Amino acid sequence: MSIRLPDDSKVAQALKRRRQKLATLFAHPVILWSGQSSPRNFPHNVFVFRASSHFLYFAGLPLEKAALRLQAGRLELFVDEATAADALWHGASPSREALAQFMGADAAFPLQELAARATGAATIPVQDAHTREFQVQILGRPDSFLSNYLQGIDLELAAVIAQIRLTHDQEALGELRKAAKVTVKAHLAGMAATSASNTEAAIQAAMEGVLIAHNMTCAYSSIVTVQGEVLHNHQHHHDLHPSDLLLADVGAETPMGWAADVTRTWPVSGRFSASQRDIYEVVLAAHDACIAMVTPGVEYRDIHLLAATVITEGLVDLGILRGAVEDLVAVDAHALFFPHGVGHLLGLDVHDMEDLGDLAGYAPGRVRSDRFGWEFLRLDRPLQAGMLVTIEPGFYQVPALLDNWEWRSRFRDWVNWDRLADFQDVRGIRIEDDVLVTESGSEVLTDELPTELMVVEQLSSAAQILTA
Repeated sequence: MSIRLPDDSKVAQALKRRRQKLATLFAHPVILWSGQSSPRNFPHNVFVFRASSHFLYFAGLPLEKAALRLQAGRLELFVDEATAADALWHGASPSREALAQFMGADAAFPLQELAARATGAATIPVQDAHTREFQVQILGRPDSFLSNYLQGIDLELAAVIAQIRLTHDQEALGELRKAAKVTVKAHLAGMAATSASNTEAAIQAAMEGVLIAHNMTCAYSSIVTVQGEVLHNHQHHHDLHPSDLLLADVGAETPMGWAADVTRTWPVSGRFSASQRDIYEVVLAAHDACIAMVTPGVEYRDIHLLAATVITEGLVDLGILRGAVEDLVAVDAHALFFPHGVGHLLGLDVHDMEDLGDLAGYAPGRVRSDRFGWEFLRLDRPLQAGMLVTIEPGFYQVPALLDNWEWRSRFRDWVNWDRLADFQDVRGIRIEDDVLVTESGSEVLTDELPTELMVVEQLSSAAQILTA
């Protein structure tokens, strides 16, 4: 693939600081692979390449079929020179030396020379199968490595990288702000396109078109749906009806791989119904309360508990749940309508470092709960300045939960099922923002995208696509 070198000397300095931090925390040599594209249906028709985030963090360039060797702050780049065929089909690429110079590498070699420098090195598995098999081969890893089972120095390395990447330096924050800004524009475009659209796909096109226009891609598969109760709904074929709510979970990824993750829910008609308005206000109250709680030292699980509590209070006030709020939360009644965690880490990955399992998301010694509504909590550690997290409470009427005899029996005394029937036009509402933990509190990187009910109505009834 053709690579354009950014014209910014600060990037190389930031990469060097990251490598020095790694050197102070980890004594063994480290090899990080970028990976390679995978074929879709024949070898030359491939999925769009995305370099490994761990490679990107220290290399700063989305190189394909490349590797870094790091030891004591020294960087060696292993990548082959572009061939004549590469230039024919993909255009000219920088030389190996130019790539090495940009990232501040001490030396650069052809990829085939990596095997001779692999003894004693630790690594992180990449996602594509071909490269992972190569890792197993030259590093002598067991077959369990192929299924992402880490042990020994690989596990030690993963813990160190998680520690380093938990908080973001200024260069990373600059990229994350760019992703957030473009994501806000995409959501505004989606709202503005609604009144002139007949399908989910038309709104998806309006939103993703903004990302493309800013030379960015989707950080994850977009969710643009009137079936908001399907938490990860990647189908966009439904028609839009005036009574529908549209839930859009769309985030940009910069060319260097940094992500945003934002959700808004708005009425297709431009006006919330009374029942939709009531539930939206409950979710918004939880959203606002949780963001106000974000500050260094606060336990993220307590923010999740706050979301559960505020949502439960709102549902009691509406007559959907009955009983004392504290008792309802204790028996996880809220999870019938809010079954996922309140958010996650955000950075080079939309669910940052989840390729490492819970190593990054959970503080040492902590494990996932098996409680209903808590088992999907992706982050359980105290917040630190420099961390970027999402806050995304929601309300969903998921048939798999509400129509399940076991759950209905368990919560028969806690849920007013007759009252719930008055909210049939509320299938799913989520409100999500990207929140940076600062030294004294927090900063919402996506705060230019309104959440207030009346403003959302105004934006979704305006027939103008905003792409500027």
